Amino acid sequence: MGPVPNVTRADVAHFARNPLAYIAERWTPTRRTVRTAALVSLVMTVVIVVTGGAVRLTGSGLGCPTWPKCTDDSLTATSEMGFHGVIEFGNRLLTYVLCAAVGFAIIAARSRKPWRRSLTRYGWAQFWIVMGNAVLGGIVVLVGLNPYTVAAHFLLSTALIAVATATWQRTREGDAPTRPLVGRSVAQLVWVLTGVTVLLIAVGTVVTGAGPHAGDSSDVPRMDVGAVGLDWEGVSKLHAVLAWIVVTLTFALWFVLKAVDAPRGPLARTRDLFLVLLAQGVIGYVQYFTDLPEALVAAHMLGSCAVWIAVLRVLLSLRERPETASEVPARTDAELSAV
Repeated sequence: MGPVPNVTRADVAHFARNPLAYIAERWTPTRRTVRTAALVSLVMTVVIVVTGGAVRLTGSGLGCPTWPKCTDDSLTATSEMGFHGVIEFGNRLLTYVLCAAVGFAIIAARSRKPWRRSLTRYGWAQFWIVMGNAVLGGIVVLVGLNPYTVAAHFLLSTALIAVATATWQRTREGDAPTRPLVGRSVAQLVWVLTGVTVLLIAVGTVVTGAGPHAGDSSDVPRMDVGAVGLDWEGVSKLHAVLAWIVVTLTFALWFVLKAVDAPRGPLARTRDLFLVLLAQGVIGYVQYFTDLPEALVAAHMLGSCAVWIAVLRVLLSLRERPETASEVPARTDAELSAV
């Protein structure tokens, strides 16, 4: 074992004042480490969305009936609370795992040399969205799983996925000004595709909020879609129509990209999106005609995250952002002698 570093009182004071700067002075992660940290943060974001769905689908939404403690007298789930308490409290614990993943991504971005302030800001944006969504999740419990707060909870998670995806993409780019890889009309088509996808996800939350999976065995109110002249099946059909519009726009985008001889990146990302949409569509129709079995609903939630990430990757692939001169790492003497 190596010698134990001599930690002085000044080191402790420096760490207390600015722990990120203290770590950055003593650790320089590789580019791969920074990218992996951003990817882990994105994966954990998707995981907590899916496990949140599992809480709902197992009827464990009020397994911990209060917040921030699990019960009025206990911070954690107790044996008397049974399976539902374990599921709900387990999902709460995953929030800390997500915070750790986001925190490591922030530390890695801050410690990278040279320091990319923009990348660190993306990490902090993730952190504050996680904190906001944790508070909103507590409000969901306190108001007895009100379907509108549940929908807002999912939509904020969708925003978190967007920021996490953008962060992961930024770790693979530089900080130079962006250069478009396609024409303006193609970019506008992709923005329309993105907007319709946002609407698709929003209507999907209405389908869930008006559907049978209330999240608890007690009498939980559902969204009143009858107020706008629709029933649950009508909202489901609207959701399906929007899904077909997204598929059509994706198919049209692929043909346009082929026609203008677009770079490989946008073509590959569009192909990936099309394949994800097909898989999600199959799951959606099967769950609809089989009376919404819990396993397929969970798979559809995972597919929703995958669709959103795929759409964002198409959008982000339309431009490139090269590295600036200061970001190119200096070569070592061994590398220079090998040239």
